[in-house]
Amino acid sequence: MVREAKGPKEGDFITIKSYKHDGSLHRTWRDTMVLKTSENTLIGCNDHTLVTEDDGRRWVTREPAIVYFHKQYWFNIVAMIRDNGVSYYCNLASPYVLDKEALKYIDYDLDVKVFPDGEKRLLDVDEYEDFSQRWHYGSETDQILKSNVLVLVDWINNHKGPFSEEYVDLWYNRYLELSRRSQ
Repeated sequence: MVREAKGPKEGDFITIKSYKHDGSLHRTWRDTMVLKTSENTLIGCNDHTLVTEDDGRRWVTREPAIVYFHKQYWFNIVAMIRDNGVSYYCNLASPYVLDKEALKYIDYDLDVKVFPDGEKRLLDVDEYEDFSQRWHYGSETDQILKSNVLVLVDWINNHKGPFSEEYVDLWYNRYLELSRRSQ
C-alpha cells in the first residue's frame, strides 16, 4: 500500500498568505522553497520572491530570507541575509495552518525587528492597538500575544533556533544546494 505524502516536501514551492483578524487577505508570498517540515514547524526560503499586498501592489524580495513557522507559537520569523549581516523581522501572528492552497496565518500587527548588531525594536504598537479595538481581539488574544513576545525576546537574547548563526548558515546552504539541483 502506497501512502500519500502529507504536505509539501523539501524542495517544493509553496505560497504563504497572511490575513488580518477580520479575515481579509493582508499579503501573499509566491514560491517560497520548503527546506524542512516537521510535525510542528516549516522552514523555507524566500529569494527574489513575488509579494502581493492587499491593495494589489506587487514587489519582489531583495535578498534571501530563511522563514520559520511554528504550529504552537504565536510568531513567525524571517531571517534576512544581507551584506551587513542577518536582520530579523518577527511577526506576532497566529500559529500557521497549511492546506492545499497555502501556508496561512493571521498577522497581529506587532513586529519585532532585530538588527545585525543585536539591537531590538518593537514595531507597530499603535497599529496593534488600533486594530485590537477595531476588530475586538479580546483579552485572551492580547495575553497570548504578549506572552509570546516574551518567548520571542528570550529566543533572541539566547540565540535560540532561527536566531543562531549556525541555524541561518545551515538552512541557507541547504537552500543553495537544493537550488543547484533544480537547475
